Amino acid sequence: MTSLLEKLGQDPQRSLTIFLRGLGLFVLSLICIGLGYFYHHLWQVLGILLLGISCIIAAWGYLGIFANRWMNILSKHKINKNIKF
Repeated sequence: MTSLLEKLGQDPQRSLTIFLRGLGLFVLSLICIGLGYFYHHLWQVLGILLLGISCIIAAWGYLGIFANRWMNILSKHKINKNIKF
């Protein structure tokens, strides 16, 4: 499990970029859903499809950020565990 966390959290800046792209797509999907309410219903279909894709992309980026933070916590815990008074 540690190797998986290391792999996912190895580049937090890239994970943040992926998360922000997913967030941007999420906003775009909400705009498409709103357009579909006032105009043609196919805008809503496009918005719902984009909503699913954007949630997956944002979740992937957030998972990388979370893995990096978790690895930092685990490494600090190992350091503190090895210190004896």
